[in-house]
Amino acid sequence: MASKPLVLVVGGTGNTGKHITEALLNGRDFRVAVLTRPSSLSKPALESFRAKGAEIRTGDFRSDSVEKLKEALSGVDILISSINGFAILDQKPLLAAAKEVGVKRVIPCDFATPGKRGVRELNDTKLEIHDYIKQLGLGYTFIDIGWWTQLTLPSPLLSSLSYKIIGKGDKKLLVTDVTHVGPYVARIIADERTLNHSVIVWEDEVTLLDVKRLVEKYSPDGEAAKDKWTYLTYEELLKLAAQGREEYKRTGNPEAHVLQASSEYMISIHILGEDSLENAKALGYLDVRELYPDIHPTSLEEFAQEFYSQKKPAFVYSTE
Repeated sequence: MASKPLVLVVGGTGNTGKHITEALLNGRDFRVAVLTRPSSLSKPALESFRAKGAEIRTGDFRSDSVEKLKEALSGVDILISSINGFAILDQKPLLAAAKEVGVKRVIPCDFATPGKRGVRELNDTKLEIHDYIKQLGLGYTFIDIGWWTQLTLPSPLLSSLSYKIIGKGDKKLLVTDVTHVGPYVARIIADERTLNHSVIVWEDEVTLLDVKRLVEKYSPDGEAAKDKWTYLTYEELLKLAAQGREEYKRTGNPEAHVLQASSEYMISIHILGEDSLENAKALGYLDVRELYPDIHPTSLEEFAQEFYSQKKPAFVYSTE
């Protein structure tokens, strides 16, 4: 076991991190450790990870010094960060510590949609972290996964954007089931071809018009679903983003921050078409489907059939 690389997951009990941690523990390629705050040690998920062989380390990437984080990173070969998206810039001390202790590869908190600077504030912070990693001279792999399949169908989490056709609804977007991300990440970090590259993970490429068709085909609402759709323009999204930005600056209300971020995401995805395979490749991403053609992806239609077969379709989202 000691000869296997040690992977440390930060944010290992969150929405994406728990699936990554589970996949690493289910495989045979790595030793696995999870970094958690002392106040979270009693969480059932951590007990489950420990029972499967994970080492649980304590630390807080937001408040600990670089020196203390170096202790938490002792012996780590690969660092995976799957933290809350609004804490992206707080990774800098963790990354500085990783450089000092000799971590060979870091996977910062990306796991979203590709795009250029100046469109989404959250993406700008991601790219700032990318630059910081390169300045440090760390080995890296940047992994994006497109838009979550779970959020592509009308969702209670983004209720204000549910049953909305944005723009013409014809821009292609990449989608991935978040529960499937773990096996992809496990393959990617074991592959020397992905070192110092960006990788786009995707299971399907669809448009909002495709989503509309699937909802009307499989939703229990049937024909009634056709009457729920409304249209949202670019100008309206710009106003929503500005509203959220201004309110957040004034009040610090996290809901306003979410409104800004979600509106900017919709502009990127559905107006500019940034979440497409064509754009990802233009930005230099490696295509996960070309790297690992043996993995069978789940289409959005397959997901919709399963989702709407439940008595009460729902998706529980944790902000940890």
